Amino acid sequence: MPGILLRLTGPLQSWGSQSRFHLRDTAAYPTRSGLLGMLAAACGIPRGGDLGELAQLDFTVRVDRPGVRTLDFHTVGGGLPRDWTVPTAEGGRRPEGGATIVTRRHYLADAAFVAAVTGETSVLERVLHALAKPTWQPFLGRRSCPPEQPLSLGAIHDDALAELLRVPIARTAPRGADDVGIDVVGSRPFPQAAVTPARTAIADDPVASTGGERGFRRRDVYVSTLRLPARLCAGIGDLYLDRLATYLDGQ
Repeated sequence: MPGILLRLTGPLQSWGSQSRFHLRDTAAYPTRSGLLGMLAAACGIPRGGDLGELAQLDFTVRVDRPGVRTLDFHTVGGGLPRDWTVPTAEGGRRPEGGATIVTRRHYLADAAFVAAVTGETSVLERVLHALAKPTWQPFLGRRSCPPEQPLSLGAIHDDALAELLRVPIARTAPRGADDVGIDVVGSRPFPQAAVTPARTAIADDPVASTGGERGFRRRDVYVSTLRLPARLCAGIGDLYLDRLATYLDGQ
């Protein structure tokens, strides 16, 4: 299946799957809804807009580093005069002294993923062009989480899933080991899985709903563990970027 590869790494990322009101969670890996949102922003599709042909894209995510879960404690609207406090649903304002809204937002710190985006070639070409000259800044689940560069890894590959097994891995090689275990998350079991994939469900498939907002359909995802050569582990920081540059030059 033709596809492109995206490198998804940065100081923080957050891929909400069941956020409600004051609690904003993150999944352990990039979600379908979050990745579609990132590509839609690059293509200039506004929030709540019709995804059109982007909706047919499929995503398979390799987990190079799962990152560390981080909780950020936010307050909004405290210490302000009444005219400046947070609006209420009735059209008024929250009272002074009781105006503070507290939210808890979860992030993945120092995580690294590589996503294979597969679909029709014409759609992939549109996405590549948009990522090179995005209408709006791509982000890793939330606008406060910009991606590290390079985001897009080369041109369209004839077999993106096979290429996913050749991209340098953003982690330090295990000492004395010939191979390394890597999880791959996708809508179907990965062919080269070392053991039977684990199946779970997540509400991350966006569907149109009334009022211009999107609802989310639950879908099955499979977590497949692969055994890849330890020599693919390229370290972190400059060591990894040097190996990645060599990989990109060789395409």
